[in-house]
Amino acid sequence: MAETIHGAWQCAPSDAVQARALAATLGVSPTFAQLLVNRGHGEAARAKRFLQPRLAELRPPDGDAPIHGFRLAVDRLVRALEAGEVVGLFGDYDVDGVTSAALLARTLRRAGGKVVVRVAERDRGYGLSVATVVELHAEGARVLVTCDCGTSDHAAIAEAVRLGVDVIVVDHHQVPDLSAGEPGWLALINPHQPRDLFPFKGLASVGVAFYLAAALRTALVARGRPAPDPRDELDLVAIGTICDLAPLVDENRILVSAGLQRLRTAPRPGLLALARMANLTLATLRTSEVGMRIGPRLNAPGRLGSAALALELLLAEDAVEANRIATAIEEVNARRREITQTVLDAARVAVAGSHGRASIVVSGDGWPHGVVGIVAARLVEELGKPVVVIGFDGDEGRGSARTVPGLDLYRAIATGRDHLERFGGHAQAAGLTVRRAALAAFTEAFEAAVAAVAAGGAALGAPLSLDAELQLSQIDLSFAEELSRLEPCGIGNPEPCLMSGPIVLERSRVVGGDHLQVTFRDGGTIRDGIAFRFGARDPGAGARIRAAYVPEIDTYRGTRRLRLRVRDLQPAD
Repeated sequence: MAETIHGAWQCAPSDAVQARALAATLGVSPTFAQLLVNRGHGEAARAKRFLQPRLAELRPPDGDAPIHGFRLAVDRLVRALEAGEVVGLFGDYDVDGVTSAALLARTLRRAGGKVVVRVAERDRGYGLSVATVVELHAEGARVLVTCDCGTSDHAAIAEAVRLGVDVIVVDHHQVPDLSAGEPGWLALINPHQPRDLFPFKGLASVGVAFYLAAALRTALVARGRPAPDPRDELDLVAIGTICDLAPLVDENRILVSAGLQRLRTAPRPGLLALARMANLTLATLRTSEVGMRIGPRLNAPGRLGSAALALELLLAEDAVEANRIATAIEEVNARRREITQTVLDAARVAVAGSHGRASIVVSGDGWPHGVVGIVAARLVEELGKPVVVIGFDGDEGRGSARTVPGLDLYRAIATGRDHLERFGGHAQAAGLTVRRAALAAFTEAFEAAVAAVAAGGAALGAPLSLDAELQLSQIDLSFAEELSRLEPCGIGNPEPCLMSGPIVLERSRVVGGDHLQVTFRDGGTIRDGIAFRFGARDPGAGARIRAAYVPEIDTYRGTRRLRLRVRDLQPAD
């Protein structure tokens, strides 16, 4: 076994003997077998399960290791359905929150329930507010289910309890210290609470909602009541899980795989309309396309105001209504892109003097709260450090944080909790509210926490992980098709990244403002590729380089061709 490192690239160890044996057993190429080994699936039976995820292999949420709170929640929802009570649903404004709310709204309505559903608005801040609780109660809700929020919204939940509303929290964010008491919810359904025994902790909120819908179906069938099939909502589970960057392993791999198949073969009207706006071919939809083209559009309304448009799209029943809403969302998304670029440019200027620091905290007046998360993610890509981006409106600043591998973002931010009005999130992403006078103190507390992790020996950030080094002649359409069997790819199951070089950059040109269209040559082999956001990094035609890339199948007007999606370029000399 050997490991090679090319600058900031790290190639996985290779085991030719194990790869050849696995390839012979599975009937795949040795290179593909090596990729399976790299992902921990070197044993044939394990590899077969990985390559053929099945819903039947999902572990039951009410078995020997149950998801805590399900029994109370299901019993209460059944009582509400039988008594004709109004159930209020409230979802956060991101894709996970909106898909969770849509899934439970469809489930309860198809079961004959009365449902009032709301999603968050940016001007009310993150999570469930007291004002929203009062409004839902005024509309008749006697049961309230939160979606992708609620775990930290104790004041709002206490108000619901005071009004006589039973609260069921469906969430996956980190659980704060509850030693002083809980706010009175009927059930907290969150994989991260200490009482939860379910072995997989990586579910997004929409995955938790799916399990709740499945448990509700079982209870309704036992009572002879209408019992909608939760498998009809697997497309929502796939989108919410992918866009929330949940790990695509174990239960999530099974759920997302089934959800993508439903998206490809039986898309609901709203998602079909949205795919047309994005020029996507659903029949060949990949995980990366969900994350880069569907997710940003569903997120756009919530970033600039209310997420209601996204919810309406997912609940639309006919093509005419769906096309109208999708058109409106496309217009909002165009505005979101313009605003994001403006804030990103300003943030780049603001961080120019931050050399030598382990983290970045940057803020600006009037930066819209809905785009600071995108800007934080872009700065993490560019700087390789944990980043917090905060937009101030008067004295109050609301921000989003993103991190690099090796740092638990929630824990790092929690070290500065005394300087914050509120915060919440998980290891990869978080949100916070801070007063202007406390910003400097929080900045230093966050910096100290990040620096301490690095000083403790943790490798913050990571070299680009490569699966194998191949010649360009070994990369063809059939090999890309074989690689697609690794899907769904994402956190925990990275997309296959390969390296070739030295090769020649035969041609290059900037397209779409900031992207680089490239043609590589290796002897007599020519391969085309695209390098997103590499417009300023063009090595120039004729340069000898090493290229790290993901082979993928690009479908245009029904024609399938090989394309190399470039992850990085390095000089070969």
